[in-house]
This record gives sequence, structure tokens and C-alpha cells, in this order.
Amino acid sequence: MNRVEIAFEGKTRPWKRKARFFITKILDRIGTHNWDLSVLFCGSLTIRSLNARYRNRDESTDVLSFSLGESCGNRFFPGDIVISLETLKENAEYFAVPQDEELRRLLIHGILHLGGMDHAGNGPGEPMLVLQEKLLEEFSALHILE
Repeated sequence: MNRVEIAFEGKTRPWKRKARFFITKILDRIGTHNWDLSVLFCGSLTIRSLNARYRNRDESTDVLSFSLGESCGNRFFPGDIVISLETLKENAEYFAVPQDEELRRLLIHGILHLGGMDHAGNGPGEPMLVLQEKLLEEFSALHILE
């Protein structure tokens, strides 16, 4: 059984349970077992600070994945996902997609990174991004913010 811990910088959001349910469904779909995954939703200042500290990029971003990849007993700790809700909103406006869709996309993106996938660029032919969009479509009926 996979377990998901969700934290918010500032106030807790009413959609926390829906986010956990969505993440668990994605983890099950990609075949993970006994993962203990943590997700932090924060603002652009926090993610910018993390991006500068750990990636030497002094700029805000939408999602960061911090891989741990350690096991303890039968549990696997893949790492942490950090998502900026402010940047998510900006992305949704820029790409003209609902914020809910962008949130689901960023969660899938972070999970795939922690699962060992990567992408050289952001082109539509990148295998990780192809899988990301396939999963997004497959689970399009599961909404988090709505």
C-alpha cells in the first residue's frame, strides 16, 4: 500500500483529500508498491529558494522533485515533491488550461521523476512527457480543485 503525506505552506486547503486520492491512483497505476511519498504545496518565494539552493537556479519554478530513493523494511521512500501554487496558477493562465489540470500534470510530473524518469527537453516527443500526458488523459475524470 502506498502512503502519501501532504503539507501546505500556510493554511491547509480543502482539496487535500482529493489530492491524496489522485496521487495514490497514479502511484497504483504506474505500479509502485509501499511508497511513502511527501508533497509540499508552497508559494513562489519558497520554491525559488529551494531551486537556488539545490539546483543553483535563482528563479521560481512550478515543481521540484527531490529524490531520496531509500528503503526501510518493506517501505520505499522515493523523495519529496514541491509545487508552487502561485506558479501553477501562472502556468494555467499561460497555457490556457484549468488550474486543476495543471495541478494534476505537475503531480504526475513529480511522481515520474521520483520513479526514475527524466527528460532532456520539453518537446512533445519526450517519453516521460508522453507518459505524463497519457496518464493525465487517463485520469481526466479525477478532479482535485473542483
